[in-house]
Amino acid sequence: MVTDTQPPSAGLTLLVVDDSAMMRAMIKRVAHLTGVAIAEVLEAANGIEALKMLEAHAVDVMFTDINMPEMSGTDLLREVEKHPEWSRIIRVIVSTDGSQARRDEVASLHAHAYVEKPFRPEVMRDVLAQVAPTGC
Repeated sequence: MVTDTQPPSAGLTLLVVDDSAMMRAMIKRVAHLTGVAIAEVLEAANGIEALKMLEAHAVDVMFTDINMPEMSGTDLLREVEKHPEWSRIIRVIVSTDGSQARRDEVASLHAHAYVEKPFRPEVMRDVLAQVAPTGC
C-alpha cells in the first residue's frame, strides 16, 4: 500500500552555475544523457544570478563553478547555507581548482561531490546518477 500522497516526480530540476556558456551547455547535455529523469535545467552565469533562480524555482541539484565574476561559487554556497529551505539541494562543485584546501572548504559548506575540469562526460554522468534520489 502506498501511503505517500505526493504525485510521482517528473524528474529533477537542475541549476547549472558557470560563467562559461559552453560549460553550462556541456553539463546540460551530459545531464540529459545520464538516464536520470530531468524535468528542467536552469542556468546562471554567476552566484548572484543563481540566487535569483533559487528564489524563483525549486531546485533539486545545483552544479556550480568556483571561480566566477560577481559572486564566486564558494560565496554562493555560503548564501545557500543561510537558507534552511535550500538545505535539501544537492550541491556539486565543477571547478579547475582541485586543491585539497578548496575541497575541504566546500565540503564544510555541504558540497556532495567535486568534479575537476576538464572532465569526461562519463564522470558527470556518474556523479549525477550517484546523487540523484532513487526513483528518478
